Amino acid sequence: MTIPVLPDPAFPDLDSMLSRKFGKEIANYFSGSPLNRVSFLRTDQSFLSAALKHPTTSFLIFNNLNPLAKDPSNLEYVSYADVQPLLGENPYSKTEEQLISEYNSTITIPQLLFLGLDERNKQGLTFNIYTGSPYFALDVTPKGTIESQAKSLVKTWRSRGLTFLEGRIQAALPAQDAAIYAQARALLDWNARNPFCAQCGQPTMSINGGMKRTCPPKDMASLPGAIGGTVGATPTERPDCATRKGISNLCFPRTDPTVIMAVVSSDGRKVLVGRQKRWPPYWYSTLAGFVEPAESVEEAVRREVWEESGVKLGRVVIHSTQPWPYPANLMIGAVAQCIPGGEEIVLKHDPELEDARWADMEEIREALRVGTSALGESAQEGYKEGNLRLPAGTAIANQLLTAVANGFVGEAPKM
Repeated sequence: MTIPVLPDPAFPDLDSMLSRKFGKEIANYFSGSPLNRVSFLRTDQSFLSAALKHPTTSFLIFNNLNPLAKDPSNLEYVSYADVQPLLGENPYSKTEEQLISEYNSTITIPQLLFLGLDERNKQGLTFNIYTGSPYFALDVTPKGTIESQAKSLVKTWRSRGLTFLEGRIQAALPAQDAAIYAQARALLDWNARNPFCAQCGQPTMSINGGMKRTCPPKDMASLPGAIGGTVGATPTERPDCATRKGISNLCFPRTDPTVIMAVVSSDGRKVLVGRQKRWPPYWYSTLAGFVEPAESVEEAVRREVWEESGVKLGRVVIHSTQPWPYPANLMIGAVAQCIPGGEEIVLKHDPELEDARWADMEEIREALRVGTSALGESAQEGYKEGNLRLPAGTAIANQLLTAVANGFVGEAPKM
């Protein structure tokens, strides 16, 4: 598989005091979206109505979280006319208050997300002072009361030679499409995982352009909170819920912070790498783990490295970050250095790793040159069997290892 070119950071050529002190910003795969999310317009139904039907509007379609595409490297965006049979005339024609008051848990509402505006297109929608081509994502997974219409759309697109890209990770897309895909997938997955209120257990509904779920006070279904019940003549009052009282952020999309770190020996000459049992032979990566509640990023880095490898760390520096939409992680990339005498590897604490070892800088550089790939794929030409293998350039682990191999810890330029 050809590795896509990584996105450019914001203002890559701008000279600043921060850039001179800390080096240039690093942008990782799945970041670098071209869209302005204009999050403050998600509650404006008039804006969403105008955006929905504008001639420049694009819809990214998902079926079971698999995106519609021409091939693994090219997403397929469709128009409002293509999705109207499922969405109807305008799902934003009523205010959110009206939609909440008419909520019926027996009716499946297609999950629609507003993603943002591509402001590069000056011929796009103009709303107040904002101009750009609107982007939406739509889940057409056949289910509930929309099963028939969804199946029909899926059949139509497949008849045109299009496909829904299967597989857990999509890493062959151009960088900007990958960022749009990541945003859409993470939000669709979050909505699908949160159909019920965490406070009272009743079904919730999606509002705010797909960026919030609310617990309606009434249900037009005859059974309280029933999914699949019969439609009642009058709304059923639902049980009291704390989310409807006072100031309440009922349910917003979650992002799970995860630390991933390139660990350098105390003398700066070696890098710690580890492998899981399920990985291909000779394939290693940096260590990683979740940030726990009431824990700083630096503390999480030290804890995870000690738990998995027994190595003891001193200074921790954040290098860059990467959105990871599987399902909703933010990979916080760090570079850390051992304390003197802290390099001993002990795997008896947390059994997550099959092996961990120290690799010298030259071995890391050689692996970065010819030994990188996604899991299960072949290394580049020139790789010798038995040598170290490392993650592909679309993984933040690769960027962290590249940074330390190029002198991030030493006196050389940092990035």
